[in-house]
Amino acid sequence: MIAPQLAKGRAEYRKAFWAARNLFIVAGIFSCFVNLLMLTGPLFMLQVYDRVLASGSQETLLVLFTLVAGLFTVMGMLDYLRGRILANAGARFQALLDGRVFEGVMRRSLAPAERAKPAAAMRDLESIQQFLASGAPNAFFDAPWVPIYLGIIFLFHPLLGLMGVAASIFLFFIAFLNQLMTAEPEIQSRSASAESEKFSESVRREAEIIRGLGMGEAVRGKWGGMRGKALEAQMRHSSRAGFFQTFSKTFRMFLQSAILALGAWLAVKQEISPGVMIASSIIMGRALAPVDQAIANWRGFIRARRGARSLQEFFAVTPVEEQKTTLPEPRPKLEIAGLAVAAPGDRNPIIRGVTFNVEPGEAVGVIGPSAAGKSTLARALVGAWPSLIGEIRFDGATFDQWNETELGRRIGYLPQEVGLFAGTIAQNIARLSPDTNEAEVVEAAKRAGAHRMIVGLPNGYDTEIGESGGQLSGGQRQRIGLARALYGDPPLLLFDEPNANLDAEGEATLVQSIRDAKKRGRAVIVMAHRPSAIAACDKLLVMRDGMQQAFGPRDEVLQATTVTKAKQQQAARAQQTAPAPRTAAAGGGRQR
Repeated sequence: MIAPQLAKGRAEYRKAFWAARNLFIVAGIFSCFVNLLMLTGPLFMLQVYDRVLASGSQETLLVLFTLVAGLFTVMGMLDYLRGRILANAGARFQALLDGRVFEGVMRRSLAPAERAKPAAAMRDLESIQQFLASGAPNAFFDAPWVPIYLGIIFLFHPLLGLMGVAASIFLFFIAFLNQLMTAEPEIQSRSASAESEKFSESVRREAEIIRGLGMGEAVRGKWGGMRGKALEAQMRHSSRAGFFQTFSKTFRMFLQSAILALGAWLAVKQEISPGVMIASSIIMGRALAPVDQAIANWRGFIRARRGARSLQEFFAVTPVEEQKTTLPEPRPKLEIAGLAVAAPGDRNPIIRGVTFNVEPGEAVGVIGPSAAGKSTLARALVGAWPSLIGEIRFDGATFDQWNETELGRRIGYLPQEVGLFAGTIAQNIARLSPDTNEAEVVEAAKRAGAHRMIVGLPNGYDTEIGESGGQLSGGQRQRIGLARALYGDPPLLLFDEPNANLDAEGEATLVQSIRDAKKRGRAVIVMAHRPSAIAACDKLLVMRDGMQQAFGPRDEVLQATTVTKAKQQQAARAQQTAPAPRTAAAGGGRQR
């Protein structure tokens, strides 16, 4: 990745993260008071052993206990508020980047290679928010207090301090080993789990094919193998992580007893008091708590750190779209010159050398065999795929001069595979707009020939269609998709295989919709295999192997295409019926 791009991604990430810096500062201040108040217990024990027990004063004990109760109450409140502040910081961070990440995921999903991947950026953002909302960040706020606690123990006695320093160094070494030994299994576990989830999602989408072809047992076997691999990696990781976590916890408890024993020895020698012995043990436990807590939450920290790095790279390769000047309502005029198009992120053109234009009130049909590049051209003409060379001008302005949303509202696009969303039919026709114009919804449905079909459903336009329109037939989805394309009467209409799932009546309605759009002065482009879809077209563009073969009036192009095909077929038959040439060896044998 280019360094300047990555630097921009890091800067964008840091800007969002530090937008909550005031909350982090407050959490840090609260941490100072919490750690100071953590000394309440050791100091209380010190006073009880050295003063109360020695003097036998009940009044002193009562005063000390009352003071300790108040201090512990304050400490608990501050500790709770610190956790809530960090949770709010995580929520603010996620709220600032949610829309940015979602928009970036949608843009990157335009590339076929990216569409197959899960929306990892959304999970990365969530992992950071969850880490901040957990108690794990407290270890980072408490870690600077470890030397202070050790210094207090040193004041009690140098030997106690040396034991505390040695124990802290050893636990930090254990934390380093934990990161070193669990990193690879954790990566393997995540990778294997992602692969199995990806496969299970594809199985869910193709459940009908699996059932119809009797592939259930084979699919279960493959999925079981993938899940077994993922579980094995997870068990290996959890085993190592659990070992280090348990060892750290056990060793910390042992250290408290060890320093208690050392303190008792020093007390017997009358070098320290019994109160110092008890206080040293408690302070040692508090000094080592951040290390123990860091080891326990290490997995969340690694996940959040990896998510932060991934988000920075994501921002680098998906920069914020620049705000553009709003252009006036365009005329239905499209001009394409020397166009070459590749999939997003790729430099190998799928189509090249495409030049044609569409005038207001004109319909252009694009025909050609499979893999000719028709759908690629459609994606380019709606701005979904970028052009490598050449240009597309909509009323004289190139696509990069338009705001993405404004451009989309002025294009009626019916893709080859109609994608609908969970919601009502009316919401889908209105393109999920919060400001739905019900009259325009019904008008678009009538122009698409879908009104009678829709009102025939149990709840009419308010019928819930389920995810991807799964409750509708292919023909019903295509008609609703056509109505969605016509919603708002956009100046440019682009239909990719619009009659793929339509019956004869539906095709007739489609042709009438195209003619009606032409009468209203709209520009129409139709990608088609079947001749019925181009019946209302004025011009034809012929594509083959990603290149433009012909463009002109429909009848002239059809006639030229028919003549060319007839000549090709005649040549192929002549080649098949021609006698095989005699070999030199055969000829020589007859001469002899």
